[in-house]
Amino acid sequence: MNLELQKMEELFSKVLQVTVRCRDCEQRKANIRVTIELRTATSPAHKRDLLLKLTDDLDPFFLFTLPISDEDFQSLKVQQGLLVDFASFPQKFIDLLNLCYSQQTSENPRFLLQLSCQSAALDGPGNLSVVEANAFKHLNHLSLRLIQGSDRDVKDYLAACFSTLKAEKLALETRLQKTEEDLSRRLTDVQQTLSQRNIELEKLRSDWTSQTSCLSSRHSQDLQSEREKTVELQKRLQQQSEQVLQDLDSAHKRSNQQLQCRLSELEASCKELTEVKYKNDSVIRELKIKLAGAEEEFQHVKQQVASLRRENATLDTEIHDKERLVSQLQMRVAVLEQGISDKEQLVSRTKEVLEATQQQRASLEENAESKERHVKKLETAVKSMSEEQKKANGIIKKLQGEIRELLGKIKVKNSVTVSQEKLLQDTSAQLQRLEKEFQSTQETLAGKEEQVVKLKEQLETTVQKLNECKDVLKTNENVISWLNKQLNEKQLLRKPLESLENPSLLSPTQGLRAHFSPQTGKPSLPVVPLTDVCPPELQAVQTAKRHIQNVGLDSKYFERRQDSIPIYSQPSNPLTRDFPQRPQSSIDSAYFSSMNPIS
Repeated sequence: MNLELQKMEELFSKVLQVTVRCRDCEQRKANIRVTIELRTATSPAHKRDLLLKLTDDLDPFFLFTLPISDEDFQSLKVQQGLLVDFASFPQKFIDLLNLCYSQQTSENPRFLLQLSCQSAALDGPGNLSVVEANAFKHLNHLSLRLIQGSDRDVKDYLAACFSTLKAEKLALETRLQKTEEDLSRRLTDVQQTLSQRNIELEKLRSDWTSQTSCLSSRHSQDLQSEREKTVELQKRLQQQSEQVLQDLDSAHKRSNQQLQCRLSELEASCKELTEVKYKNDSVIRELKIKLAGAEEEFQHVKQQVASLRRENATLDTEIHDKERLVSQLQMRVAVLEQGISDKEQLVSRTKEVLEATQQQRASLEENAESKERHVKKLETAVKSMSEEQKKANGIIKKLQGEIRELLGKIKVKNSVTVSQEKLLQDTSAQLQRLEKEFQSTQETLAGKEEQVVKLKEQLETTVQKLNECKDVLKTNENVISWLNKQLNEKQLLRKPLESLENPSLLSPTQGLRAHFSPQTGKPSLPVVPLTDVCPPELQAVQTAKRHIQNVGLDSKYFERRQDSIPIYSQPSNPLTRDFPQRPQSSIDSAYFSSMNPIS
């Protein structure tokens, strides 16, 4: 047994506004989905059927169907005077439905869809009509009698709807699953990159701490070495103090010049970046102007496309009017052909009468002559009718030529519309490209602005470091001057004591020298507090030292070291305490500057 193989092809499916008329009910409008399907059976014989379905998306039990085969269409064609064949009927019907769809939003639509039913609640068969409304009357272009779906048809329809909904649900679930997988993958990637960035940040922090510790240790080592060098060079500093001071001044000037050069370079780079920013701003403005021009061109092309579509609609209406005129002329030609056939039958009857009269020629010659004259009149009438038929054929050919010209014009309009749509697509593509370029320019501009901000931050940190270096240098100079002053005062305090114990120290040839005694051995004199022997000036210096230490000077400058100079007190003898001091000449400092004589 051969199985019938069917292939379904959906030609049209839209929700249209239909005027519903029922018995004993008011006229109402409903949104009904009209679906046209073409079923092709390949086995056992090639057969094509057209299926029309009316359904309601809100009411799943609303179903009207109409299967149209080739034989059904022939009877429909004869009943309603259709001029198309079965192959072109679906497209013509779809064109009528599209006209109804395009005009359903207007207040006075020209093409309407009407569904009429003899029952009160759409039970039983119904008639679907495509009606054209004009100022004179309503023209019924097509009327189809639909059958209400049975329980089995409704079940099949609901099963098909359920299968489509299930397929859509599966597609949405797969799409959601893919989206979730993509988002989870992106989240893992972002988390991995974040962990990597955290690791890099920790590494940078550790490197920074190690570098700072290394620099601090190096600084302390350098400071220790400088201190050792200072202890070793204390004997020679009186002769080399001025040279060292000049070297320090030159080094300070060089470092200051280098920092100023770096500052000028940073300012120049900042100016260059600002110029680049201004250039990018000008480029962005130009791109905005181009984008505005492209949008204007797009609107102009859109208006042209709308005008072409309106012209196409007017041409379609004109073609419809011409086709209707052609159908009327064809009906007139059919009437004329029927009259000609009647005339031919009349001619045949007259010929029979002539054959009968030939037998009675002798007695009926006069009657025969009158009949002949009547036959001649009929022949002239037939000739005139044939001429009128030829004229009607000429008019039909002329109308067909006009229709061909209109079809050619429509093809030209369609080609122009296609070219305009292509131009519109190119313009939209160019607009998208310009938008992408604008976005890339904005991104580069944002990068440049970030670079400018970073350079400004570097400049601020450099200026801050320069100020810190100046403060440190000033603090070092103050500390050096204070140590120099303290050392000179200590030398001046120790000098009278040594002159009392060893008078040879007061010889004019040797002069006053600083005496350094290491702290490892025992001092020659007992160590007493500074308050017992120091004059008020040294006590003020000591309090100033404590005040500077409390203010914020680093404690490493005041730590007690191995090479520090101890303060020795003189014996508690009123004679020695009241020993007058002679005016001394200016003594060179043990560091960098000379002190004024102390009276």
